[in-house]
Amino acid sequence: MVENITYRNAGMEDLPAIVDIYNSTIPSRKVTADTEPVSVNERIDWFKEHNRFTRPLWVVEYQGQICGWASFQSFSGRPAYDATAEVSIYIDQGFRGKGIGKDILRKLINACPQLEIDTLLAFIFAHNHESLRLFTHFHFEKWGQLPNIAELDGKKRDVIILGRKI
Repeated sequence: MVENITYRNAGMEDLPAIVDIYNSTIPSRKVTADTEPVSVNERIDWFKEHNRFTRPLWVVEYQGQICGWASFQSFSGRPAYDATAEVSIYIDQGFRGKGIGKDILRKLINACPQLEIDTLLAFIFAHNHESLRLFTHFHFEKWGQLPNIAELDGKKRDVIILGRKI
């Protein structure tokens, strides 16, 4: 476990930092299918889809500084899927490689019973070996593959669907 790491529910005042961290991952072409930076205004509706009781959006702080964020999103709006959530983890590039991703994923998994989530999903590009390693370390299994579903810089990319029962 990483020392000096804290989690809190994100407030609207955190949205610029959340967007900055998200946008910082775009150039790598390994984390998101967005190819151009997004604006804070473009992310407001997404932000409002989260709530602290069933689909939280957490700001992660390391030694008092925002270093990342994590969220639960509904897999589908249909009630039969209420116990299934997709997880997202984004870490500021200055904080990567310090074990923070493991700490965040552990926190997400441990929160599931309280959030009434029994199934977690992660959608990860097949060429994002670091994220695939992180999730398989926590016993996520490959539940599917979407071949050539994304095009990044003229190159077709696969998405791997990882899942874990809680």
